[in-house]
Amino acid sequence: MRGNHSRQDAKSNHGTRGDDAPPTGTGTPMPHMTAFARNQWYVAAYSHEVGRELLGRTILGEPLVFYRTEDEGTPVALHDRCVHRRYPLSQSGLDGDRIVCGYHGFTYDTTGACVYVPGQKRIPRTARVASYPVVEQDALIWVWIGDPGLADPQTIPRARHLDSPGWVTVRGMEPIDADYGLLVDNLLDLSHETYLHGGYIGTPEVAETPITTEVDEGAGIVRVSRHMDDAECPPFYARSTGIEGRITRWQDIEYHAPCLYLLHSRIAPVGVLPEADGSDPNGFHTEITYAITPSSDGKVYDFWMVSRDWATDDDEVTEFLRGNNHTVVMQDVDALNLLQKTLGTERTGYQELSINIDTGGLAARRILARLVEEGDKPVEKVL
Repeated sequence: MRGNHSRQDAKSNHGTRGDDAPPTGTGTPMPHMTAFARNQWYVAAYSHEVGRELLGRTILGEPLVFYRTEDEGTPVALHDRCVHRRYPLSQSGLDGDRIVCGYHGFTYDTTGACVYVPGQKRIPRTARVASYPVVEQDALIWVWIGDPGLADPQTIPRARHLDSPGWVTVRGMEPIDADYGLLVDNLLDLSHETYLHGGYIGTPEVAETPITTEVDEGAGIVRVSRHMDDAECPPFYARSTGIEGRITRWQDIEYHAPCLYLLHSRIAPVGVLPEADGSDPNGFHTEITYAITPSSDGKVYDFWMVSRDWATDDDEVTEFLRGNNHTVVMQDVDALNLLQKTLGTERTGYQELSINIDTGGLAARRILARLVEEGDKPVEKVL
């Protein structure tokens, strides 16, 4: 069931106009912190990060420890605090599939049950730590923080390109000292590329080209598209593809609240379009993926991935894209860290200005608020 669906063309302002399309010049309050929707799936780590060494991560304010079982390699997530004196289990060790607390030796199995305490045979009834549902999918480790009975793996959005044949991916993760809602805003309004990322991925056309926004309220998905028919080729693509001259550049965003962001990017020389049958042998396709995972109030994990279906055997291209995109990400990190500090100095009740380029971000805010207000009922993903 798809629920309510709205579409806003920010160029013509024709069609259905919903709450996601504010009139130019509308002022709306911006909260300092975005509330967490707990009954949702969040990316906790890349698959390669979780192994036989204990990994600590804080998700939605909950300290977690991750590892894999010895024989099956199944990922496990437990609360990262020993029940005895709250020592971090992520700073402890494994005995087979059991975590042995590095302070006093309390030992926990994969379900979080304590199976050994020092100096006595009786194990207190309350000696257990929480365990969390975990799913490994598309080279990502997803975790569910809320009610385990509501954790349906079928609602996890897909990013198949991350481990599909024919695609090569570079990836990284940067912690940001900012509210995760600010990162959602940043990624849904790519006009900032022109100004913050000039010389890398930004060109004048990104800011100048109007967007089209579609909102699927029922599925919790926001789509923002910007198609540039005749644009400057930014260094990010010029140096990696070898294209000379101006390009056709398409940016089609899918944001799956609350965690997954997909940017389907297509570039080609000006005038080169997909074939009538839908094939696109002359286009360069890049899938840019972000997992937006709140760590705690005012802190967010920024998982970033760049996948391509061209020059897949060229290691030089791979390393260029890795370094170039890391620079772009760090520009966002610095900007959002600064913005969070700035917002902390604003007077209570201040107003921000929203215009047409903000339709996607405002729709995302509305969906995130609804997920919290409706008791964190999981959205039904339609893919």
